[in-house]
Amino acid sequence: MPSFPREELEEMMRRWRQANKDAEKARDWRPMAEFYTADAEYTWNLGPNEEFVARGRDQIRDWCLGTEMEGLDGWEYPYDKVLIDERQGEVVAFWRQVAPATRTDGTRYEARGVGGSWFRYAGNYQWEWQRDFFDFGNVMALFMELIQEGKLSSAMQKRIEQVMSGQPIPGHVKCG
Repeated sequence: MPSFPREELEEMMRRWRQANKDAEKARDWRPMAEFYTADAEYTWNLGPNEEFVARGRDQIRDWCLGTEMEGLDGWEYPYDKVLIDERQGEVVAFWRQVAPATRTDGTRYEARGVGGSWFRYAGNYQWEWQRDFFDFGNVMALFMELIQEGKLSSAMQKRIEQVMSGQPIPGHVKCG
């Protein structure tokens, strides 16, 4: 893996975090696809028998930042910690998933557990690889709590119903 100047990786993360804030505000994450190489890969785990895999900037834009973010309008993903390894050109960033809804006591709904992304940098302010990690069980528990309180968006409820029905979903790959 190639090394990169630390300042360049720090600038990449500054740009990335700003783009994330802009996407949250616009409620559209698709413009962030420009931060990936044309042949980048983006994955995450969905449990013991399923992975999400997108290959190439178009799939990342359409599936990761499009379809997979549907129903998450108003959600925030604040970054709490960023670790940079300039010798390997890799970054690990820890973030949270915070829903726009509040409980009766005024606290915001937030997924418990750890969330984050492991990135491999390609230069030119683009990622060539990203692997997200988060506590899927806690995310689903949060969605169930939001459903019970009548605070989960109808678009996200529709997505959950689609998953539960067994319909094929772009990027969802059986494994194991």
